[in-house]
Amino acid sequence: MQHTVSSKTLIKASFSAVILAAIALVSLILPAEYNIDPTGVGKALGLTALAQPDSGTQMQAVLDAKSEASQASANAPQSDAAKLSEHSINVTVPAGRGVEYKFYMAQFAKMEYQWSTNTETATETATNNSSPSPLYFDLHGEPQGDTTGYFESYVIATSDEMKGSFTAPFAGSHGWYWKNTSAQAVTVQLKVSGDFTVIGLK
Repeated sequence: MQHTVSSKTLIKASFSAVILAAIALVSLILPAEYNIDPTGVGKALGLTALAQPDSGTQMQAVLDAKSEASQASANAPQSDAAKLSEHSINVTVPAGRGVEYKFYMAQFAKMEYQWSTNTETATETATNNSSPSPLYFDLHGEPQGDTTGYFESYVIATSDEMKGSFTAPFAGSHGWYWKNTSAQAVTVQLKVSGDFTVIGLK
């Protein structure tokens, strides 16, 4: 069998193959694998994007950042629960008189309350027969800035104790008016918790 390709042709083919391999290395492989793009062809073909960090690594970085933010939030010095006020207050209602004790509350602010009187103790220590009767009370609110004297009553009753909660329908002062119709002073023991500012006796 006779050879049809000369040695000169084989050398030219080998040299051409080496040149093509070098061009592929510089223009395709280096940009895609190592983000090295001396010719700019890799960027034009979008090959340099293949050498960027993978999306899994980027996602992990985002998750790590969120985790750090959550931890910082948990360690914040103030929480919503920390903003709530809680007070235990004794209010003396003199014999034959009425007193009003109020709190400032923003619209839709909430309060839980419980109050009772010392009626039993006063009865036991009374030296006359005019033992204290349950207090007349009016749980009500007055809108902030109102000058007409308007107020809205939430509960009006006569009792020596009460427990409940309410949501302020408007911003303003909210609280109780107690009236003592007996001949002895009565102490109201009031416990409140919620989102409010104490105004006190009015």
